[in-house]
Amino acid sequence: MASITIRGVKKNYAKTQVVHGVDLDFASGEFVVILGPSGCGKSTLLRMIAGLEEISDGTIAIDGTVVNKLEPRERGCAMVFQNYALYPHMSVAQNIGYSLKVSGVPSAERNQRIQAVARTLELEHLLDRKPMALSGGQRQRVAMGRAMIREPKVFLFDEPLSNLDAKLRVQMRSEIRKLHRRLNATSVFVTHDQVEAMTLADRLVVMNGGRVEQVGTPGEIYTRPASRFVATFVGAPAMNILEGTVELDGLSLLGGSRRLAMARAGLPVGTKVAMGIRPEAVRLVAPGTPGALDASVDLVEELGAGRVIYVDLDGAPFSVMTSEAMHPEPGSTVGLKISPDDMHFFSSETGTRLDVFKTSVPEPAL
Repeated sequence: MASITIRGVKKNYAKTQVVHGVDLDFASGEFVVILGPSGCGKSTLLRMIAGLEEISDGTIAIDGTVVNKLEPRERGCAMVFQNYALYPHMSVAQNIGYSLKVSGVPSAERNQRIQAVARTLELEHLLDRKPMALSGGQRQRVAMGRAMIREPKVFLFDEPLSNLDAKLRVQMRSEIRKLHRRLNATSVFVTHDQVEAMTLADRLVVMNGGRVEQVGTPGEIYTRPASRFVATFVGAPAMNILEGTVELDGLSLLGGSRRLAMARAGLPVGTKVAMGIRPEAVRLVAPGTPGALDASVDLVEELGAGRVIYVDLDGAPFSVMTSEAMHPEPGSTVGLKISPDDMHFFSSETGTRLDVFKTSVPEPAL
């Protein structure tokens, strides 16, 4: 196990800066997931930790030792790649044990460690097979075994589940989490899939445009997103965002065509805000219900245990996730009930969270 300290890390390609002064601390034994869209710099940051990318500025320390100038093999990291990178002409056992062979580990010890890793990953019956004869999940376990056998201080995962089908991804998420609990090694996992991030992480790092937007537990990031970007990126369906203006008696939305009751403590009248509401926090009611917003149903997605209802709110797309008995049809009208306690507010200019104290207020008939 090892802690990782990242201070002021930047990465430039020629005159283009792709990572902008990142500061992070990963505790020993922690499972950290770096989440963000393609091109946000998350894989570049991971490769700088591994030593596969040169650091343009700043420092990275592993277990208190600055590793900027160390070769990848000297850093105590093992990396699992998206494409597995197995040797096709070698058996599973040879793939897993190759790094030990190169390091000159005696054959007897090497075989013993290969068997131990294979037992952990349930690969014992596959040791004589070549990668071509394995399923995608089995190949991924072989790639993890090749990393594990080095007994690294740090595991680095670069979108390792991207090439798997949906069912196998769920299975491998469980395998990776169980493996982490058994080994208790420091793990850094990069993904653009927020479901993977939420289910795997002890702590989550959300990146956007080469910068860290927010760091916290999955629960903290979901319930108190630090920015409009985080709010809409984390969660499925995404958080609904409606532009509005704070008024004396509530919130004016969609250019003044709609109004909602809210407590405006901390938000001066006239403040331009983006109001966010999670789809599961919206309650469906009958159209015309006092205090509700009427909307036209565009699409209904049945999910078995519930459904996602997409509606049109004066030209603005809006979604509701519900397991209630109501089954509105496309083209019908529904009422949307939104509690002030479930509202999130972000600056219309900067996108940063506006932390204001909100309490439920009586909803006047509108």
